[in-house]
Amino acid sequence: MFLNNYEIIYILKPDVTDNVNLSLVNYYKSFLKEKGAKNIIVQHRGRRHLSYNIAHYYDGIYVQMNYQGNGELVKVLEKSMNFNDHIIRYLTVKQNIMNTINIY
Repeated sequence: MFLNNYEIIYILKPDVTDNVNLSLVNYYKSFLKEKGAKNIIVQHRGRRHLSYNIAHYYDGIYVQMNYQGNGELVKVLEKSMNFNDHIIRYLTVKQNIMNTINIY
């Protein structure tokens, strides 16, 4: 089966504690592994000021996850994030691997 490269960035509420943050990262990482994702990379981007208010929040905690999976996995993951009360926004982008290869 061919797997696409995806990047998802989600923003947590600023009042989320470090323990909740780490438990969410571990939950979504194990969720991706369980559903067949490969090469999962998690990067904490830290607390940042939002360009505009989202649900009356001025700041948010950014987390970036890169992985290889299929389109069905993206739907299930986004649905799970949609129902999570700690996440105020998320965005999934399909990465084109051909843009990263330099051919001379």
